[in-house]
Amino acid sequence: MRTLSDLLSEGVRGRRVLVRADLNVPLGTDDDGNRRIADDGRIRAVLPTLTMLREAGAKVIVCSHLGRPKGAPDPKYTLAPVAERMAELLDAPVAYATDTVGDSASEVVGGLASGEVALLENLRFNAGETSKDDAERTAFAERLATLAEAYVDDAFGAVHRKHASVYDVPKLLPHVAGRLIVRELEVLRGLTDDPKRPYAVVLGGAKVSDKLGVINALLPKVDKLVIGGGMCFTFLAAQGHEVGDSLLESDQIDTCKKLLADAGDKLVLPTDVVVGTEFSDDAATSTVAADAIPAGQKGLDIGPESVALFAGAIGEAHTVFWNGPMGVFEYAPYAAGTRGVAEAVAKVDGLSVVGGGDSAAAVRALGLDETSFGHISTGGGASLEYLEGKTLPGIAALQD
Repeated sequence: MRTLSDLLSEGVRGRRVLVRADLNVPLGTDDDGNRRIADDGRIRAVLPTLTMLREAGAKVIVCSHLGRPKGAPDPKYTLAPVAERMAELLDAPVAYATDTVGDSASEVVGGLASGEVALLENLRFNAGETSKDDAERTAFAERLATLAEAYVDDAFGAVHRKHASVYDVPKLLPHVAGRLIVRELEVLRGLTDDPKRPYAVVLGGAKVSDKLGVINALLPKVDKLVIGGGMCFTFLAAQGHEVGDSLLESDQIDTCKKLLADAGDKLVLPTDVVVGTEFSDDAATSTVAADAIPAGQKGLDIGPESVALFAGAIGEAHTVFWNGPMGVFEYAPYAAGTRGVAEAVAKVDGLSVVGGGDSAAAVRALGLDETSFGHISTGGGASLEYLEGKTLPGIAALQD
């Protein structure tokens, strides 16, 4: 697979280079009702690639998706706030096109000078980006490719999608992997090829069904598999415990019973949980044993005893992969479990990897030092599918 260094060695001064970034940042609303970026981590992650291209004199054209618009323009998902923030972080102007492959894009790209940057509007405002129809997707990719002379994929968070900008455009242009993708793959190989042991994986999040593939793939390979978050309650139910009104996937109980039987002492579950009835910063809560959740109560975080148990398993490991929060960390009464696990992962004497998505957001939202972790991935879904052993379409396209 060719990399950005290969492209730069060939010379890019004056050449139009299309960079597929993952700028799918979480958005909030300020006091005036304006959309604002809640976490700019994904913008920061692509800056090294953009900076290297700028300094080499390329005309840099950035494209990305944001959210899930239905193949048509939707002001809720405009990349305009991202363009503003990218300009601040680059300390340089970012020209913004109000479409992706239309008149605005052509005009903005045509006006770029060497070392300048443009950002195209949301790729998913075009139905061809995510189309399952090969011809429709290819037609959009061809229009996108006409804007550039070379292609750099640095959107690790999107490489598990067979989308036009990820899978089809590389077939039409000279293509390389950006710095971020190269780093992500290096780290993931460290988790799969020959991880230093003991090797612990910590999984959270809402549903067992979302993580079943990676659980089955990793269980034979790890020394400890720690389960928290909403998904733990299906495992607790599989052990015969009542879980009150906690999140439960009844159709996965038999699957969890088999996993428990196969895992032996590898699988670590909470021993206590924080329960409540509402999602708010001033919710009334209590801590109960994991096998004594009252009727009418929801388990919304792991308890302090579980934090200590999980931290112990993490602390013994030399390789740790963590994906998924332990509770509804966005609300103060349910944040302690995720904080405790994050702090334990940060102290690992070896390779510690935060598997993107909500886990990465939690690290930042809780104010933890990002440099304490070995690596914070930008792609939760992509990293899980890699660990499952699946072929990632975007990576396969770069290897052609």
